[in-house]
Amino acid sequence: MEELSFFTILPALVLSELKTAFQLGFLLFLPFLLVDLVVSAVLVSMGMIMLPPTLVSLPLKILVFVLVDGWSLVVGQLLAGIQGG
Repeated sequence: MEELSFFTILPALVLSELKTAFQLGFLLFLPFLLVDLVVSAVLVSMGMIMLPPTLVSLPLKILVFVLVDGWSLVVGQLLAGIQGG
């Protein structure tokens, strides 16, 4: 088995890490988008149009992230990407 050159391995690693980063970013984005949509719909249905939805949704997003143990999920996903699994 021949050794691969550094100029072959480096782009492969960068592409692999970018793929992992985009997947992780997308999976983090979806629940937060869902929280934003639900909060906006509830505020509009209650007639509270002048209240910024971000004021209500940001604490909910932080609560969701803490409740699902977000940091361990993020770090676990990053380590799985580095290991190639």
